Amino acid sequence: MHTGKSLSNPLAVTVDEAALDGIFANLDQGSLPGAAVGVALNGRPVYRKGFGLASMELPIVLSPTLRMRIGSVTKHFTCAAYLLLCRDGDVGIDDPVGRFLPEVSDVTRKVTVRQLMGHVSGLRDAHDIVWQFNGSGHPVSSPDVLSIYRNLADVNAEPGITWIYNNGGFVLLSALIEHICQQSLETVLQQRIFEPTRMSDTLLRRWDTDFVPHSASLHMTQLGGGYQRSYLGTALAGEGGIVSTVDDMLRWLAQMDAPVIGDRAMWETLTQPLELANGTSTGYGLGLRTRTYRGVKTVGHAGGVMGGSSQIFKVPAAGLDVVILVNRHDVSAAALAESVLDACVADLEPIKPRRAVRGSTGLYCSAASGRVVQLSVQENRQMAAIDGVDMEMEPDAAGVMWSVGPFAHLQQGVISKGDSERPASIRLSDFGNVEALESVDTASEPNPGAFLGHYEAMAVKAHAVVCEGAKGPELHTRGPFGSTQYTLTRLGKNIWRACSREVMPWGGILVINEQCDGFRFSTGRLRGLPFRKV
Repeated sequence: MHTGKSLSNPLAVTVDEAALDGIFANLDQGSLPGAAVGVALNGRPVYRKGFGLASMELPIVLSPTLRMRIGSVTKHFTCAAYLLLCRDGDVGIDDPVGRFLPEVSDVTRKVTVRQLMGHVSGLRDAHDIVWQFNGSGHPVSSPDVLSIYRNLADVNAEPGITWIYNNGGFVLLSALIEHICQQSLETVLQQRIFEPTRMSDTLLRRWDTDFVPHSASLHMTQLGGGYQRSYLGTALAGEGGIVSTVDDMLRWLAQMDAPVIGDRAMWETLTQPLELANGTSTGYGLGLRTRTYRGVKTVGHAGGVMGGSSQIFKVPAAGLDVVILVNRHDVSAAALAESVLDACVADLEPIKPRRAVRGSTGLYCSAASGRVVQLSVQENRQMAAIDGVDMEMEPDAAGVMWSVGPFAHLQQGVISKGDSERPASIRLSDFGNVEALESVDTASEPNPGAFLGHYEAMAVKAHAVVCEGAKGPELHTRGPFGSTQYTLTRLGKNIWRACSREVMPWGGILVINEQCDGFRFSTGRLRGLPFRKV
């Protein structure tokens, strides 16, 4: 058992090996994949273990020394690499993208590097465009993804107005780092970050189809049960391409407190949340998120890939560092990390009891943007599907329903107007930006035949066909790198939900215009992309 408390770390911490073992007991077996875990106090590792298999093909147990994908945890490494270039004096954090990549579109050129790193660029997510309209499994290189920004003339929002997670922004960031250094991102990260911090087992691995020594396998769940080997197909760079070990990640978290690269000012820049034009804090710095969990501040990031997930965070007031890397799709590293925090820190606020739910239901759409919110009650929980993303909501003292759990960071709230159980209209608050949505008729008979046909969104070189399938309307899309298919479910008049037939749950919302000669396609990262009939 390890304990820690000091003037600089006022929270009492107890790392009880048996208690932590209990959190991972369900993963402690020899037939299925699992997780590797590391916990450190004041920079010193005090708990390092692996649970479950590194690969279902070999009797090798996961360990803190095996390489695993860290997914989007990669992002703050990429940001750190750029800030090191800023320290060299040749570039600035608020330089426009066009200074380095003049070949991209006008709307892309004017965005600043800070806005890219903080997800406030307003640009559409090129990665989401590739996955939604080209499907997964098709080989798509980073230059292929980057090419989308050459002609993309419309945006989700103006820069600095709202926060929308954007993997494509980090493809741009990777390309401009390579342009500045005239070196590959692999080399920049190796020379400027991994070698100085003694992260000898960490590297940028763009593809999952090659062989890298001492690496655990990813295990994607199958629709019918069990696991399969599935790949995104898309190369990963500064948005999510790093593989690392628990031990290396603990070294990395330790050096944040005593920087080996950069200085404290650089790390403050990385962790300081950005502020939107309306004054709202995004809670997100440059590749790192600051949040409050049960009254305690944490700084870190999560990562998700096909067949695994990751979570790292620091608890500054406790001197506590946590790393969890998972190699199976049906286990959440973020949820396990919260359980570790619960077990280690005694001074957490009590878990708030769930408020009684009267329940609001209905379908709502914005005439201005085409954003759609569907309210429902499931198992006595208030749910909202916002742009096709399902999330649990809880009301505050004023009756405003806010996203909670894994989606709390989205800062999305629903304000009912009129009858609270069946509102006539709602207001959607999204990072302090409020938009009116009106009730949509859900009772009228559908007429899918009116919008059958061929459509195109030339801005992203995507084609779509709405056709009759064996079980109802279907949406088939094709882009320059592949294709995919969706089933369509009617939500209300002129509003349909698209759900992918692939293992990964791609999908979104279609809002058909009154003339049935076009529609807008929205996801959590893609707002109202217009398709027109051809």
